[in-house]
Amino acid sequence: MALVYRGQAACSGCSEAVAVLLRGAPARFDTQFCGPDEDVQISAATLAEAAVYAQPGGGDVRQAWRRVRTYADDIRRFVDDGGNYLGFCLGAYLAGARPGYGLLNGIGVNGYIYSKGATIHGTDDTVVAVRWRGQPRHMYFQDGAAFTVKPGTTATVLATYDTGAAAALVTSYGAGHVGVVGPHPEADSSWYSDTRLSNPDGIRFDLGHDLIQTTFAR
Repeated sequence: MALVYRGQAACSGCSEAVAVLLRGAPARFDTQFCGPDEDVQISAATLAEAAVYAQPGGGDVRQAWRRVRTYADDIRRFVDDGGNYLGFCLGAYLAGARPGYGLLNGIGVNGYIYSKGATIHGTDDTVVAVRWRGQPRHMYFQDGAAFTVKPGTTATVLATYDTGAAAALVTSYGAGHVGVVGPHPEADSSWYSDTRLSNPDGIRFDLGHDLIQTTFAR
């Protein structure tokens, strides 16, 4: 079972896209939306029934944090006890600590567009070039996170931006695992058509599935 947050801290369609990605992954997760207006609330009891908690993309980090911070202790304990956290864009920012759940020990989280040498400087939806496991790929992007792994920190970097900063990685927290990605591997055809964007690689979900599988295989 994968619990996927749905509420005001996620953008329209983002939760649904993450759920589709999880259901299509090799592990074929069952998914359940959770949040303040859902039948399933976020609590220690509901998290105990799940293998993963997924935090989708959304808007402003600080505004989102005000809406989800009441769940922080339960989510940290869930991961510390062996659960898995997946964070997409905003969900990746929220995995950090300023503000956030504090799940990325030894890993800094900042906006890619503000990093030195970044080729994207605005917050409009676009497509970003990355290297995923050393291979050039393109991903849907909107003000996504970049990660800096401090020396001595154990993490599997799956993808990097052109600056060399990590765009996707998997790390441990307690007995659990955390997979985070700055761009949007869950973006489907509607995301591209709505924004009149195109992906040179086509619309594929293998990168998102790799993130999920690596998180669970770690």
